[in-house]
Amino acid sequence: MEKITKIIALFLIISMITTTSCESDAATPETDEQGENSSDNADEDGDDENGEETSENATSAVEKHGLLQVSGNKILDKNQEAVQLRGMSLFWSQWMGQYYTKEAVSWLKKDWECNVIRAAMGVEDADGYLSNREVEKQKVFTVIDAAIQEGIYVIIDWHSHHAEDHLEEAKAFFAEVAQKYGDQPNIIYEPYNEPLQAPSWNSVLKPYHEQVIAEIRKYDPDNLIICGTRTWSQDVDEVIGNEINDKNVAYTLHYYAATHKQFLRDKAQRALDADIPLFVTEYGTTEASGNGFLDKDEALVWWNFLDQNKISWCNWSIADKQETASALEPGASGTGDWSENQITESGKMVRNEIKTKNPEY
Repeated sequence: MEKITKIIALFLIISMITTTSCESDAATPETDEQGENSSDNADEDGDDENGEETSENATSAVEKHGLLQVSGNKILDKNQEAVQLRGMSLFWSQWMGQYYTKEAVSWLKKDWECNVIRAAMGVEDADGYLSNREVEKQKVFTVIDAAIQEGIYVIIDWHSHHAEDHLEEAKAFFAEVAQKYGDQPNIIYEPYNEPLQAPSWNSVLKPYHEQVIAEIRKYDPDNLIICGTRTWSQDVDEVIGNEINDKNVAYTLHYYAATHKQFLRDKAQRALDADIPLFVTEYGTTEASGNGFLDKDEALVWWNFLDQNKISWCNWSIADKQETASALEPGASGTGDWSENQITESGKMVRNEIKTKNPEY
């Protein structure tokens, strides 16, 4: 009887050892925090299960973030994470066309570390698009092509204060852009730079945007569109309760730090609190004239506000015009490679802000 008892005990011990070994084998490989098998999601090189490079190993901003999509008052990337872009706006195309070059775009990406650039195509004024269509359009296409090559985002800006007077021309232009580039995630459309004070949001500006957007969406169903608001794109709170019916629209906020202070930030905050997404496609560190006082303190307050709310921005502007807002000194070349003494005080301040906060690629 004692011998049988020992045999049974030995059998139980062997069974326990075998079970523990099986459980240990089943626990590997390690799982991620969602309980999914991490080895199924990415290999040692950072590739996903389809062999595509993951965001962590991306070599450009667009490769990392992909198509931008509005959600609530934020702009999200392909990973459903809030994204904040920082970069530069070019000056009116007909007056500073020397900077609408692939070399300037490349330099802004590589040296300034911009992840967005804005092509401000002048419309009505002397030698603008309406009187010189092919020349001005080609400048914009050059910038778009360069931005795609560099892997940064590009805003195509209908740079006008009277766009409602040229609706058909705007529809035709943006339809052409959408057909040519709508399959690229780099593209951001801006159909109206700065409406003046008089046009009503409800009866003039919103209908204008809706008609241009309808043309864009015929060819490009999903890229981000940024819509200008009344009073030089400052009255963003007027959009509340009367938003454009499109799933991927944000609204333009413009400011100049020495002129527009807490009053305008309060307007912006009301819009944000109502789930209105904002994008600062143009701002200056100066007075609204583009000249006068360089307000460093207020520029910092604005940057903090934009950072806190994940609002993207472009600074005005890459130009060598003799005014305070210009980023370049007179005579700076159109091919980039700008030395420190070719960059203005405002340009140095903005460049430092971009390089400090943007990821380097």
